[in-house]
Amino acid sequence: MYELFKNLGTWLTSGASWSGSDGIAHRLAEHLQYSLLATLIAAAIGLPLGLLIGHTGKGAFIAINLASFGRALPTVGLVVLVFLAGGLSMLPVYVALVALAVPAIVTNTYAGMTAVDPDVRDAARGQGMRGHQVLLQVELPLALPLVMTGLRLALIQVVATATIAAYVSFGGLGRYVFDGLAQRDLVQVLGGAVLVAVIAVALDLALSTLQRFLFRHRTA
Repeated sequence: MYELFKNLGTWLTSGASWSGSDGIAHRLAEHLQYSLLATLIAAAIGLPLGLLIGHTGKGAFIAINLASFGRALPTVGLVVLVFLAGGLSMLPVYVALVALAVPAIVTNTYAGMTAVDPDVRDAARGQGMRGHQVLLQVELPLALPLVMTGLRLALIQVVATATIAAYVSFGGLGRYVFDGLAQRDLVQVLGGAVLVAVIAVALDLALSTLQRFLFRHRTA
C-alpha cells in the first residue's frame, strides 16, 4: 500500500504527467469544459422551470419528484442508450450530465421560491407590480441563495460524473480511470479518481465560500 501511494505521488508530481495531449492539465481542461457546458445547459432548462413552478404554484409534483428521479437515474445506461441511438459523439455524455443536473436545479429553485413569505408577494402586488415584476424583483432575489445552492450541487454532481466521457472514448479525467483499468495500471486509476475528487471538493469549497460572501448580509 505504501508503494502504491508513493507511486501515485510520483505520478501526480511528475512533469511528464502534466504535459502533452494526454497530460493532466489537458485532461483537466477537457473535464471542466464538459462539466461547465453541461451545467449551463441544465441551468437554461432547470432555472426557468423551477421559477415557473414556484411562481405559479402549478406542477409542484414535478419539482418534488425530480429529485428522486435524479438520484435513481442510471447515468451510464443513459449514455449507452443515447450512444446506440445517435452514434459516437459527445451528445450521449451531455444528455446524461444534463439529465443528472436538472433535478437539483429545479428542486432547489422551487424550494427557494416557496420559501418566499407570501405576505411579501402580496405587498408587491398591492403596490401595483405585475406577475413578472413580482417574480424578477421580489421572489427571485429572495430565492437566490437556494437557487445558487442548486447550481452548486448540480455542478459538483456533474464534475464527479463527467468521467463517463471516457466511457465512449472521449477525454477528461475519466480517461485515466478507464485507460488504467484496461492497462491494469492501478496508479493511473487511483490518480484519476483522486483528481476528480480534489476538483469536486475544491469547486464546492470555492462556490460555498462565494455564496456565503454574497449573502452574508442575510445572516448577519
